[in-house]
Amino acid sequence: MTQKKNPHLKIVKPPEDLEEIKKQTGRLRREKVRRILVMAVIIILAVCGTYLLLKNQSYGQARLATEYKNDISDSNNYASFAGGFIRYSRDGVVFLNKKNEEQWIQPVQLQNPIIEVRDEAFAVADNGGNSIFVFTEDGLKGEIETTLPIEKITVSNQGIVSAILKNENSPRIMSYDATGNILVEQQITMNTLGYPTALELSDDGTILAVSYLYTQGTSLKSRVIYYNFGETGQEETDNKVTTDIYDNTVMADIFFMGNNRSVVIGDNCFAIYRGSDIPEKVSEVQIGQEIRSVFHSDRYIGFILLNRDKSGYELRLYNRSGNQILNREIDGDYSNVKIDGDEIIMYDGSNCCIVTITGILKYEGDLDVEILEMSRAAGLNRYYVMSVDELRVIYLTK
Repeated sequence: MTQKKNPHLKIVKPPEDLEEIKKQTGRLRREKVRRILVMAVIIILAVCGTYLLLKNQSYGQARLATEYKNDISDSNNYASFAGGFIRYSRDGVVFLNKKNEEQWIQPVQLQNPIIEVRDEAFAVADNGGNSIFVFTEDGLKGEIETTLPIEKITVSNQGIVSAILKNENSPRIMSYDATGNILVEQQITMNTLGYPTALELSDDGTILAVSYLYTQGTSLKSRVIYYNFGETGQEETDNKVTTDIYDNTVMADIFFMGNNRSVVIGDNCFAIYRGSDIPEKVSEVQIGQEIRSVFHSDRYIGFILLNRDKSGYELRLYNRSGNQILNREIDGDYSNVKIDGDEIIMYDGSNCCIVTITGILKYEGDLDVEILEMSRAAGLNRYYVMSVDELRVIYLTK
């Protein structure tokens, strides 16, 4: 039987140049990969653009996402720590997770509790009393009993504690390990050094910065001393590695921004020091306005200042080098100010204000609950708000 030919079929002759086929195939593959990469970049840019647009907008409402109740009626204080919250009062210290669930409870007896928090440890002390308790995320690490009343404390990530102890004529600065063993005892001679007004330990506990206030004639002066308790300081008298004098100012606050940078705050200026063994002053910045409050992170130094010639306040932010990066007016008077990532969170009572480090007023309003602690939560424009008996998660919306 004779087979009919299909007129639509064509006989394709194999190409004579196989190398040309390989080149064409390679070009097609590269073109396909290029198109895929271009589309991926476009998608990534679109997602990032949308994220930045939503993140840097102003929002008029704060809505409740969820809430976690806790049957608490006593007066408590709160602080953020290790992805959760510390609840502390005269009767005890409690660590809460992000669902307001108690992870551990440590009973204490404190008349006037104060707290100092680092990334890996925190200490709660009885201001005017003699007890200091050192904690980590896992609970109590140690207890310290002092022989003189406690005035101020600082703690390192390892749980080392330094404290200013009150004494009328000769205050002391004591340093302890977390279990209460004395590491360093410094008897302060006020006629020689002055009265200690601020102190701060470095993250690793090897450097202690102390500010002393004294008078010379009719002039008020501050003396800032850095003590090194490591190998470098062993060669120096009383472990002093840096001493600077400031005229006509009270240097009343000190904090570290990482282990090799620290800041000393005065009533009209601040100074930045750099160095992990022998800190050296690298910058001094004049403020020129009355300082109402100070806040900081490892990247930024912030101030709330009283406006000179008009009502309201000024929010001012500096980077680690002392360069001003933000200056804007704010209307409210907020007793609590903190920087969380790239946002400045201010609150007082039920009122809240959030400003980005680029100066965008992200939110300003009433949250209808007394705010005891507030921080950013996972997700876009979401925040934890701790009140007396509940932890809320809110989100910002138009």
